[in-house]
Amino acid sequence: METVIKIPDSNPNKWLVFTLVGTGVFMSTLDASIVNIALPAIMQDFQVPLATVSWVLMAYLLTVSSLLLAFGRLSDIKGRRWVYCRGFFIFSVGSLFCGVARSAAWLIAARSFQGIGAAMLMACSPALVVDIFPSSERGKTLGMVGTVVAAGLTIGPALGGLILNLFSWRVIFYINIPIGIAAAVWAAWILKGSQGDIARSESFDMTGALLLVICFCSSLIALTRIHDWGYTSLRIWLLMGISIAGAIWFIRVEARAIHPIFDLSLLKIRLFVLPSLSAMILFMGLFSMLFLMPFYLVNPSGFSIDKAGYLMVTPFVFLFFISPFSGALSDRIGSRMLCTLGMAVMAVGLFSLSLLPPVASSLTAIWRLALVGIGTAIFISPNSSVVLGAVYQNRRGIAAGTVATARNMGMVIGVALAEIIFNNIFAARSGGLTLKFYRPAMEPFFMAAFQSAMLAGCFVAGLGIAVAFLRGPESNQTTPDFS
Repeated sequence: METVIKIPDSNPNKWLVFTLVGTGVFMSTLDASIVNIALPAIMQDFQVPLATVSWVLMAYLLTVSSLLLAFGRLSDIKGRRWVYCRGFFIFSVGSLFCGVARSAAWLIAARSFQGIGAAMLMACSPALVVDIFPSSERGKTLGMVGTVVAAGLTIGPALGGLILNLFSWRVIFYINIPIGIAAAVWAAWILKGSQGDIARSESFDMTGALLLVICFCSSLIALTRIHDWGYTSLRIWLLMGISIAGAIWFIRVEARAIHPIFDLSLLKIRLFVLPSLSAMILFMGLFSMLFLMPFYLVNPSGFSIDKAGYLMVTPFVFLFFISPFSGALSDRIGSRMLCTLGMAVMAVGLFSLSLLPPVASSLTAIWRLALVGIGTAIFISPNSSVVLGAVYQNRRGIAAGTVATARNMGMVIGVALAEIIFNNIFAARSGGLTLKFYRPAMEPFFMAAFQSAMLAGCFVAGLGIAVAFLRGPESNQTTPDFS
């Protein structure tokens, strides 16, 4: 029988822990948004096509997706402090490797290493907050985390545009190093002896962790290489076969393991499964837009890189105002209607982006990006609150890792989906060309490909509306079943 650890209603260190978590969240989101706006500059610097530069983003997301569950489980065993401090250090070292990269391949490998540290941070952050705050404050506090996310995502594109206008794109990685080292020292001090320092004498399921990496990597690599290798390629089918075999083996291993890396009983919790799935869908739609939008703003629309960065701030500004309100409101009315509404607003925003003309004014782009941001802000805090509130306290590391895995899988699938659709349409319309150096003559090919990718994101968000609604109402009880 599970043991539920009651969190005291008043914890004197809870706001210090929140500040620490906010630092890690801010650093990781700032890095993500800065790198995204820098992709056109990186493509030009290394003289590589869009399909290659997309791996600067996807290698990071793939690594994070593959390791989140493992580090979530490891934080349940070793303690959040043990994992969190090392995450800051590895992230900082990875940032240094990215900054000194001398080729696209080097940068992609360094981003993968950086993703190891990011996975350690992401796996612990929500669990640290939920562990130390009482349930009555959970939605509000996760809403405040959403505000921190907004700060990182909002400052990222603007700061990235400014840095790229004045310096090399390498500087965007160097700024992580002093922040990460200082945060690692601070985490070691503030979490010592806290609930985040609790360890358990349980074994780590290494077999399950390796199978999960094999399953995720093989399937996502196959998805991202379909355009280059072809749908009938033996390599694609071999990778998908490895992924399916790995998934089956993983389930069998987890069913027999004494201390599994993933608790299969969580799949019986309706308010865990469906919100996790809807989070993956939301981030598929969001990142299909975030990946391609800087290329649209810089290329056919003709904005400077710094102006494009300022415009990319738009979706995230609304997280400041809406996420705390949405999180607090979910404590009263639940997550179902809020998450359904958020997904619907995002779908409308993505559809409106598919109607953009080749050359758009700032206002024309801003109100469309704003709709995507409003939908995201309405969705995130209520969804996080219901998922982590639906599981036992000593499984929140696994739960947080699962939700973050679903979210990051959505990101990488969204980028891959946008890249596949864009490259296929662009090649078909242009007679086999690939986007490496944009020329004005490419405008009709680019716009057809861009609009098709935005429509695909809209369709994905439409599916998410149904999934978000099907979660049903919440219950005040935490039980591992569908009742």
